[in-house]
Amino acid sequence: MSQELQYLSQQVALGRSSRRDFLGRAAALGVSAALANTLLASAAMAAGPVKGGTLRIGLVGGAATDSNDPATFASQVMFHVGRCWGEELLGTTLTGELVPKLATEWSSSPDAKVWTFKIRKGVQFHNGKEMTADDVVATMERHSGPATKSGALGIMRGIDSIKRNGDTVVFTLKQPNADMPYLLTDYHLLIQPNGGKDAVTAAIGTGPYRLVTNEPGVRHIVARFANYWAGSVRAHAEQVEFVVLNDSTARTAALQSGRVHMINRVDPKVVDLIKRVPGVTIQASSGRAHYVMVAHCNTAPFNNLDLRLALKFAVNRQEMVDKILRGFGSVGNDFPINAAYPLFSNDIEQRAFDTDKAAFHYKKSGHTGSILLRTSDVAFPGAVDAASLYQTSAAKAGIKLEIKREPGDGYWSEVWNKQPFSMSYWSGRATQDQHYSTAFLSTSDWNDTRFNNPKFDQMLMAARAELNQAKRKAIYRDMAVIVRDEGGVIVPMFNDTVDATGPKVGGFIKNPNAELMGGFAASECWLEA
Repeated sequence: MSQELQYLSQQVALGRSSRRDFLGRAAALGVSAALANTLLASAAMAAGPVKGGTLRIGLVGGAATDSNDPATFASQVMFHVGRCWGEELLGTTLTGELVPKLATEWSSSPDAKVWTFKIRKGVQFHNGKEMTADDVVATMERHSGPATKSGALGIMRGIDSIKRNGDTVVFTLKQPNADMPYLLTDYHLLIQPNGGKDAVTAAIGTGPYRLVTNEPGVRHIVARFANYWAGSVRAHAEQVEFVVLNDSTARTAALQSGRVHMINRVDPKVVDLIKRVPGVTIQASSGRAHYVMVAHCNTAPFNNLDLRLALKFAVNRQEMVDKILRGFGSVGNDFPINAAYPLFSNDIEQRAFDTDKAAFHYKKSGHTGSILLRTSDVAFPGAVDAASLYQTSAAKAGIKLEIKREPGDGYWSEVWNKQPFSMSYWSGRATQDQHYSTAFLSTSDWNDTRFNNPKFDQMLMAARAELNQAKRKAIYRDMAVIVRDEGGVIVPMFNDTVDATGPKVGGFIKNPNAELMGGFAASECWLEA
């Protein structure tokens, strides 16, 4: 049976037999649909990518306010579109190792304070201009300048100077940082001509696709760039169309009908239903992603530590994991780091749902009346249901939560990082330093809890400079405890990324770094013949 199916899967991959015939024969032999699809995927990979066609991807996270300025990328749609037209200096593998992209080599001084990156030659921008080290310098300057609102600002704050030296770029840091190369993998730091200073939203980069249609909140279309420096390694589809489908039901229906070939953020409660659709495969991967409630520590009533602790003890984390994630994730502990990070400390006491402690801190806070929590379908799959569960568990401690369901369009520009208490998500970052610098450093523009703790900032700088990994791990442990016990973030759960692909998609590989293959499904998958 195994040899027959392997042979038949190879015939499908070569276009000599149909997928339907293969699945029919597999079913007759008693093979599950999941195993049959795995065999087909393996055969397709072995046969090599198929070129051509239009790959359509249905995404949640789009809004009419979306911009092609990489500095502003805050949600999924622009993240994926940006991955097509732009590139960073370095990337990471599935297991977290650094790989060259627009930089071919990198090295540091012995104290990890001066870093030198050799810039790849012969790379062409979509406007025909050849990329140079000057473009790299200009890009970094734009993301670190005094007027920037870049999502990468937190990690750029540690840079003292950026200079060109021939075909290299030299970064001199304010303090040593052994993680410096990882910081440059940030998806905001897409290299643009003159750093984007002349046309920041033109979406001109060095990526395998160029942007040809831009309808924020509706759709974005990219077309293969003929002069892509890496040749035919990527950009297998002739075009990729990103369709904004913020409604979970509409997104699922589009995949089932074949209107789109893959979707992100499958709601765990419909996974079993989708699995029954012939040819559809659930693609789940665990990693650093987590769902959060964020409270502004500088805004009443959340500037009261006892109130923040009351809200943390009032969360029934296990219930959320069971009812919202349905097995696709694990409980969180009110700091953004888990075992996916090499220097994670697993000896920090797990915070549990405790109505007595929640009631104690709530009474001590002196607060009366309801507390407004804003949520939306686009915050994360099941966010509205999670808010309802939170409302119920908090009520058991005498805390009245008022839930306001916000529209998806505009949530990331008008609610997240603006309103004092809301639901959100984070995909995590390559290193602890990168995530803490982005979301918790007091000077970061993406410090969405307005957490300002001088001791924490000092420890973050000390961890950057510490080259002894054991000592560095100890510092990170202390930082996690500070965030857990004093910060404004509530982390009820770490979520798996749950995507789904249709029957024509080849080349999909699960990636723990972010949804849809770390954002590279559009450029690395193909449509089977």
